[in-house]
Amino acid sequence: MTAGNLLCGFLALTFIVQVVPDSTGSEGPVFSEADIDKIKNALWLILGAFVFDGLDGRIARLIGKESPFGLQFDSLADIISFGAAPAFLMQRVILHDFNVEIERLGLVVASVYLLCGALRLARYNCLSAMPNSGNSREFLGFPIPASAAMVASLTMFLIWLEEKNLPTSSWRWVLLALLVFLSVMMVSEVKYPSFKKLDFRSRRPFIKFVAAVVVVACFVFLWTYLVPIVLPLIFTAYLVYGFVRPRLSRKLRREIEEDFDDE
Repeated sequence: MTAGNLLCGFLALTFIVQVVPDSTGSEGPVFSEADIDKIKNALWLILGAFVFDGLDGRIARLIGKESPFGLQFDSLADIISFGAAPAFLMQRVILHDFNVEIERLGLVVASVYLLCGALRLARYNCLSAMPNSGNSREFLGFPIPASAAMVASLTMFLIWLEEKNLPTSSWRWVLLALLVFLSVMMVSEVKYPSFKKLDFRSRRPFIKFVAAVVVVACFVFLWTYLVPIVLPLIFTAYLVYGFVRPRLSRKLRREIEEDFDDE
């Protein structure tokens, strides 16, 4: 699964490097249809890497094959798929010629994102090497896979707006600010649930079954809107939850985070 993550990240980079804006208009860079398809392929590959990353750790825990080697390999894959690929995507596609008055603004912001992502992974590896770290149900700082998936899904949203002939210039400012904010959040002290102990065999299985049916129904009937609209909302909710979480009661937090039991 980690190899799939790494391969998706590498392939995403190969698509992004082929993209060259035809010109720069009032709404931002103008791309050909062929380049738009390459951008979409890169975005899907980043989201695919996110899926692989979510599965590899759970499968390793399920079969009892967690190891320091797997942890290091996973982080090396993550810095490509969730660090370099999204940063290069933003610099090449969204922040290209962003502001002629501030030379190389997009390059600086994308570089900061990549640097903070690398620091986030290095800190995670150090914390994971500490005693009893395997029992941790929290991430310190916003996870880099979620950051990359949020960037990818919002870029999909931007493309969706352009296909609907809706204005996008203001959204480029939003993505610029978001990239800076995500960079800070990745190295912050804000804690997020890891969902490592997600278990559908725990309490209230019927409710979880209904939730699964609703998710599948959304995939079937709302596919057109799922990636450009629903996914950004999900990742935004997760980002905001880190700030709301400390203010929730312990019981409510456990219910939201899949009924984790106190040991």
